[in-house]
Amino acid sequence: MKAVRLHGYHQLPVIDEVPEPTVQGPLDVVVKIGGAGVCRTDLHIIEGQWAEAMSPALPYTIGHENAGWVHEVGPAVTNVQVGDTVILHPTPTCGLCRACRAGQDMHCENSSFPGLSHDGGMAEYLLTSARACVKLDPQTRPQDVAALADAGITAYHAVRKAIPLLYPGTTCVVIGAGGLGHIGIQCLAALTATRIIVVDRNPDALKLAGELGAEHTVVADGGHVDAVKDLTGGTGADVVLDFVAEQGAEQDGFAMTARAGSYFVIGYGGTVHIPTLDIISTERNIVGNIVGTYNDLAELMALAQSGKVTLHTRTYPLEAAAEALGDLDAGRVRGRAILVP
Repeated sequence: MKAVRLHGYHQLPVIDEVPEPTVQGPLDVVVKIGGAGVCRTDLHIIEGQWAEAMSPALPYTIGHENAGWVHEVGPAVTNVQVGDTVILHPTPTCGLCRACRAGQDMHCENSSFPGLSHDGGMAEYLLTSARACVKLDPQTRPQDVAALADAGITAYHAVRKAIPLLYPGTTCVVIGAGGLGHIGIQCLAALTATRIIVVDRNPDALKLAGELGAEHTVVADGGHVDAVKDLTGGTGADVVLDFVAEQGAEQDGFAMTARAGSYFVIGYGGTVHIPTLDIISTERNIVGNIVGTYNDLAELMALAQSGKVTLHTRTYPLEAAAEALGDLDAGRVRGRAILVP
């Protein structure tokens, strides 16, 4: 089969012919990929930022946002069968450790991460686990939902955590209306009554944000922190969701947060420099966020299949993976890029 393989850091992956995966264990599932999302994390992988944390053996197949159809199942699999349409939680988990039993399966002590730790889904087939499979309506096209598998549940997970803070009368600022941010805006609109302000430097992204539920949009042109302060009566936002968190956005996000407010860091790549006195004297919270749980993905798919969350996508053939990565890196993709084998 064809697969998008990374042979070395700081170089683009290439298309290789590799053997198709097969079922090895009782709970294994092989999925025929119908859509694989292209994520900024893939750019960070290529840069080597995940090498120490994941220690993958090069070369390997990248791709951690995957959906498709069940192709083969192990003898103990009961929740899906061959032919089912599925979206895959990005981290197959054990179900037995304390984190899994507490419903925090993204922190599973025994999880793997296809696309980061070993072969992922930018290929024609992917080996995963029954525990990762969320069954979908058979009419769903995998390419339309694939990016919800990671970008979607990352955005949803952050919004879900912030819901108790976003009662009517509050304000939430979203920094970045791109691949993750445009999903986060829709989740906020569907699940809360907060006033949504979106900050981005791209006019097209801000136009989309307005269509998705933002009450105000602000161009990130150097005066955006003051603009947010003006829109919030000088106090800042109750919650800031930072889907960028690099190139200075991480400093702006904290500055936009009101006293006793919460700054949620979702994007990554930058470094937060905040005097501890500024934290304790204003009681502002800094909240880390990673990929969501299996239940987060199931809930998000309920929103998606009811039409309350939709992905804005641009599709590429699998062979055009390098082009898709280049377009994403250069900011030419509005929403999400999807590879379709």
